[in-house]
Parts: sequence; structure tokens; C-alpha cells
Amino acid sequence: MDFAVQVNALVKVYDKKVRALDGVDLDVDHGEAFALLGPNGAGKTTLIRILTTQLRPTAGEAYVFGLNVVRNGSKVRRLISYVPQEMSVWTDISGYENLLIYAKIFGVPQLERAKVIDEALENMGLTNVKNDLVKTYSGGMIRRLEIACAMLIKPKIMFLDEPTIGLDPAARKVVWERLNVFKKEYGVTIFFNTHYMDEADLYADEIAIINQGKVVTRGKSEELKHSLGGEIIVFTLEKTALKPDLVQNIRKLNFVKGIFEDGNLSVLVGDAESTLPNLMNILKSEGASVEKVSITKPTLDDVFLKYVGTRLEEKGRISDVTHMRDMIRKG
Repeated sequence: MDFAVQVNALVKVYDKKVRALDGVDLDVDHGEAFALLGPNGAGKTTLIRILTTQLRPTAGEAYVFGLNVVRNGSKVRRLISYVPQEMSVWTDISGYENLLIYAKIFGVPQLERAKVIDEALENMGLTNVKNDLVKTYSGGMIRRLEIACAMLIKPKIMFLDEPTIGLDPAARKVVWERLNVFKKEYGVTIFFNTHYMDEADLYADEIAIINQGKVVTRGKSEELKHSLGGEIIVFTLEKTALKPDLVQNIRKLNFVKGIFEDGNLSVLVGDAESTLPNLMNILKSEGASVEKVSITKPTLDDVFLKYVGTRLEEKGRISDVTHMRDMIRKG
């Protein structure tokens, strides 16, 4: 059976010099929620735009349900829906009117439009506000309306580019509750990228991390976390205490499985209780002042840090998008 998505050695080069994708191989099973994580500029949106037939790859091939996205673009578009980061609804008309416009664009037969629109509104919990102007909606309601528009044709796969960007945790939860109901009821595959690590952890069946145009690891969330093994001791040090020589000396210790630097010193070990005294002695001997120590199990954020070398930055990109969407809504 064909995968919902299959990507082979995919390359995308912009202006003959910027290599946005650099030999991506990927497959996604039918009916699963698949999350793509990566820093800004890693190639996430480029990959989604190739899979949704908006861009042509420079090399390699991509398939959606066995259909080549270049050679069979028109057939692919009948099977998919896409929700971009950018605002994709009109704010000076009602929610119902937005859905009516999309129903016409998608070619929903006239006699079926009212039923299809009502189902989409109900699926995303917007029935009570369907006749209100979209500019009166909250950010979460607007995002649900955009996803409702994508639900109109009951796609086989939904591509969601930052589906809950800028929403508060409660609004994000509502969006995903609605998406999961839709996914289970219609067997829809959901392919999404996100800046929210907890979102991928909670809602993705499979996760891939992409960096500099390459998929660097993939698996289920628990598998990825388990792959690090052991426990992480996080030392909060005075700013001047984290010296390169100190880090290198700790890295050489046979019980240290990894070190992450992100403002703090995070040391991956097999057993924190037995190794903490040794690490404290080394820090003390090096004159490093420890302000705080905490012990945790590896998280998805730690996995990301290991493979990408930095934490996934949320604040800058999310605030930019939120501000842009708010400005559009307010006119």
C-alpha cells in the first residue's frame, strides 16, 4: 500500500545558491498525525509547499498517496487541504460567508454546500458564531475557521503550517481536540509543523526533526526521548562560570553521555544520584559557582537540542506572526 506521503532524495535550491532541502527522505503512514520540527530556515515550510504542489523540487521526488506531486499535481490537489501560517480568511465578512466562498472554490455542488458548511462549522465548534464578522473572532476562533475551510472537501490529508501559532494553551487544546475528532471520524492524515514542542509531544503519532534541509532523526515521541537514555542534571551557573575548558573536562568523563549548553549546563548521565557528587566536586575545583541544580528525565526539547544544537525558539517567530494576524483582523 502506498504511503500517505513519500519523499525520496528531495532537494530544493533557491536562486542557485540557497539549499533549503538537501536530500530529504521521508514517509508518512495513512491516518497518522505527523509532526515536522526544526528551527527557522530548516526547510519545513518549503517541504510542505512542495507536497501541496505550490513549489517544484530541484531534484528528487515526492508522492502523496502514490501520486507524484509534479506530474500529477491536479490529482494531488483533489486529495489535500492546506492551512498556511498566513491569514487565509476574510475578516470583513462572516464565518459562514468565508466557508461559502471556499465551497465554491473547491467545487462543492450547490445543493450540497449548506450541509457541508454546517458540518465544517460543527466540527470546529463555530456554529454559534457563523453569522458574526470574522474580525470580531478571537485568534483561536479564526484559526478554527481556517481549519474548517480546509475540512470542507473531507481531504485525505491535511497539511497544517503552524496550526496553532500565537494561540494560548487553552485555544491550542481546543483546536487539537477538534482536529483529532475529524482525524478519527474520517481517517484523515495530518501533516503539520509547529514551534510548540508540547504540541508535537501530545498530538503527533510520529515526529521528524529537520535541520539545514536534512532529516536528522525521526520516531515516536517516547522513542526519541528514550534514545537519549538516563537522566539530565541541569546546573545553573554564574554567567562567567561556563568556560570551554570546564565543559571539555566534563565531556571526557566516562559516565557522561552528553552535554547540552543553552545558557545552563545540562549533563546527560546514566544515574544522577551516583554521579552528581563527582560533578559538583569538578565544578567546585574549577571555581564554578553553582546557583541551582535540577534533575529531569530527557524531554523532546532535549532531543531537539541534541540533534539541532539549540532549543526550538518560540517567542520571536510566534510574536511576529501573532502581530501580523492581529493587524489583518483589525483592518
